[in-house]
Amino acid sequence: MTHTPEVTGFYESRTGSVQYVVADPAAGACAIIDPVLDFDDKSGAVATAQADRILDFVATKGYRVDWILDTHPHADHFSAADHIRRRTGAPTGIGAQVVQVQRLWKGFYNWPDFPADGSQWDRLFDDGDRFAVGSIPARVMFSPGHTLASITYVIGDAAFVHDTLFMPDSGTARADFPGGDAGQLWRSIQAILALPDDTRIFTGHDYGEGGRPPRWESTVAEQKAVNIHIARYRTEDAFVAARQARDRTLPMPRLILHSLQVNMNAGRLPDAESNGRRYLKIPLNLLEAPWE
Repeated sequence: MTHTPEVTGFYESRTGSVQYVVADPAAGACAIIDPVLDFDDKSGAVATAQADRILDFVATKGYRVDWILDTHPHADHFSAADHIRRRTGAPTGIGAQVVQVQRLWKGFYNWPDFPADGSQWDRLFDDGDRFAVGSIPARVMFSPGHTLASITYVIGDAAFVHDTLFMPDSGTARADFPGGDAGQLWRSIQAILALPDDTRIFTGHDYGEGGRPPRWESTVAEQKAVNIHIARYRTEDAFVAARQARDRTLPMPRLILHSLQVNMNAGRLPDAESNGRRYLKIPLNLLEAPWE
């Protein structure tokens, strides 16, 4: 029995996101991790081209979709989990701490009736929970810091860490979103780096550091040796100070207020109103502006 899944990354250039199909070819089964729903903030247009590209690949391979998994409620793109669920009937999953994100943001959006209980997903994973993709064992590690609800999926020899670690030349995730914490981020990274050195690390974003082509696969050994933040800041205090200083220079993601209302609802768009159109809700003066 192999514990080395076939991993195929799908790069989405608009937001620098990487979506994954993680497969056990022998069993004809796969999981889809962090799929992206197309959204253009200038026109308000929504489309499913990215998600359909993944579904076409899965169909060509003849894979059964066992799971649709999100690593956390994303702040820079819409999740396509609901679109893929409706197309495949596969169950959705996310970390159980998503309820903390829901409770926080339902207040920001003034949605008193929003069910902040995680019921939008089929499974809420606790730390240490185990499942499988085909015959390949998988487990969940809580990885908070970037967000309250960030988790890592360890599927065979592959760890899907999304925004916790970037490629080594890009460092680590920011920790200044509502509910983020740089100290927690450091401790989450140390837990990931305690995995075997040959564990493959798959990150959720890449922006082509220095103009290089996008990349998204490394190893634990590579991250420990040359990650520009981990190799340089070797104590929690040093890392936290550097991370917080860096975060103070970063603007908020362009789509954070657009995307959280969709992603804390498992990728479901707002219900259509009486005229048949859907509307996003943008709270004013919630986050710091770049001129402050």
